[in-house]
Amino acid sequence: MAKQLNLEEQEQLDELKHFWKQYGNLITWLLIVVFGSIAAWNGYQYWQRTRAVQVAGLFDEVERFAQAGDLPRLERAFADIKDKYGSMAYAHQAGLLLAKTAHEKGNTDAAKAALQWVADNASDEGYQAIARLRLSGLLLQAKAYDDALKAIAGSFPASFTGLVADRQGDIFALQGKRAEAVTAYNKAYTELDARSEYRRMVEIKLTSLGAEPAKPVASVATTGDKK
Repeated sequence: MAKQLNLEEQEQLDELKHFWKQYGNLITWLLIVVFGSIAAWNGYQYWQRTRAVQVAGLFDEVERFAQAGDLPRLERAFADIKDKYGSMAYAHQAGLLLAKTAHEKGNTDAAKAALQWVADNASDEGYQAIARLRLSGLLLQAKAYDDALKAIAGSFPASFTGLVADRQGDIFALQGKRAEAVTAYNKAYTELDARSEYRRMVEIKLTSLGAEPAKPVASVATTGDKK
């Protein structure tokens, strides 16, 4: 019986050797790929967490210098976060914060440069839109009307449509283009929330141009001739 068992074990062993000889390399490479992928994913997650902690620390510096009004240190902190983590949202938020502080300090060139960088590099459409609108506002104050219009040319998220139209109206009004300004303000009026104070401001702008806000077009259902 023991001899018979040994023969069966030998047959199984021979089958196993044959199987491993045929598929052993493939199995080995598959295991390498699987475990390598797991290791790579874990490494990537660790790298992401490390970067998040580091960039958050740099952003804390940006906020601290902004609150203190220390523009030189704020610019250096922004340059650091931009160079190392330029693709992350923290860098785009830092750019908007630098622009605000620089504008308050009277350094419009630094403000424009920061806003242009955010507009060009932010992956989030919201940050891009905010940067472009603020840049347009600075150019408007500098009476660079054509450049102000260019800054807000092109597409925007739907939630910004009313704000963009209002800014266009401001630019056209200052250029003396009344008809274009009225058209832009009317678009802003129809796009903005009816309950917002901002919409009331647009209405005042229209009134100052001798125009009335556009009335909503009532939809008329056609039900056929009535007899």
